[in-house]
Amino acid sequence: MARAREAVTEFAAGHGASEAQCNAIALAISEAVANAIVHAYAGGNEDEVVEVRASVDEHALVAVVRDDGVGIGHAGPSEGLGLGLPLIARLSDELQIESRSPPGTSVRMTFSIG
Repeated sequence: MARAREAVTEFAAGHGASEAQCNAIALAISEAVANAIVHAYAGGNEDEVVEVRASVDEHALVAVVRDDGVGIGHAGPSEGLGLGLPLIARLSDELQIESRSPPGTSVRMTFSIG
């Protein structure tokens, strides 16, 4: 999780993101990766993969966290959204969550930078 957070934050800073923007991006990435580990893979397994990609489009950074886990709604009992997704929604300018087929989830976050 730390490697993904640091890599995306460094990428954002290199493209003009302020310190406050980098902090928001780092926290959102951490939450998205943690959600994948806890929910998609039931606590993590060294064989499972969480993919993190980032790109810059004009004045926005787009980060995508993908997993090949069980998919949204198939991870077992849940008490609602918890804190992670609402926090990511507040930190980002746009949040899209997509169930993929074969099973898995893609979380796309857009952040204004510069």
